[in-house]
Amino acid sequence: MIIYNVTVNIENDVREEWLNWMKTVHIPDVMRTGYFLKSKVCKVLVDEEQGTTYSFQYTCANLENLKEYQLLHAPRLQKDVADRYANKFVAFRTILEVV
Repeated sequence: MIIYNVTVNIENDVREEWLNWMKTVHIPDVMRTGYFLKSKVCKVLVDEEQGTTYSFQYTCANLENLKEYQLLHAPRLQKDVADRYANKFVAFRTILEVV
């Protein structure tokens, strides 16, 4: 099993609207691609100077599925977020293997 982890720090002035949009639009769009088995949203419990940090975890069966998702769907879906919340967040992605 592979976990595709997307960690995002979002500015607090848009946090509630962004989190609602992520849960009702973006995550369902990602899941509809058919590459992931489940998803999870976690709030990172640290004191931040700015914003709030979340971890979005998408589980897929294997690395090949993830690579295909990244090639065929990720650019469009990432652009949707970037266009909607320009200059309001920073994100980084990590690929994890469940052992």
